[in-house]
Amino acid sequence: MIQAVAKYVGGKVLTAVLVVTATLVVVWYWRMDPATRTAMWHSVRMVLLWVGLTAALPWATFFVPPLVVKAESNLVSGLALGAYVAVDAVLAFWLAGWDIEGTLSWAVVLLGLLSAGVYNFLVCEFLAERAEAAL
Repeated sequence: MIQAVAKYVGGKVLTAVLVVTATLVVVWYWRMDPATRTAMWHSVRMVLLWVGLTAALPWATFFVPPLVVKAESNLVSGLALGAYVAVDAVLAFWLAGWDIEGTLSWAVVLLGLLSAGVYNFLVCEFLAERAEAAL
């Protein structure tokens, strides 16, 4: 009984918090000057482009993971993953105009590169398993 009441009240409180937050975000965006709004959307476009290209990279080079598996070397595997992350990093810096300023920006870039590294590992592992199963 208490759990049901807690779920109900918690749901109502969460809904209220989300509605107030969404309203504040809309007001903040509405009051933003056009130059800042343009810069923000430019950044959003560049981030989405980077995410798309980073996601496509290991799939576009589907032939690399089976070659790495054939080498049967952890060094070669590490170098391949390092190469993927290096390409992702160069792409990120290029899209940022080779200029990343501020601690938050650096933290976001590092988090993105760590996420890209994990993604590359998972996709390469999947592609290698598929290549082994096809043999």
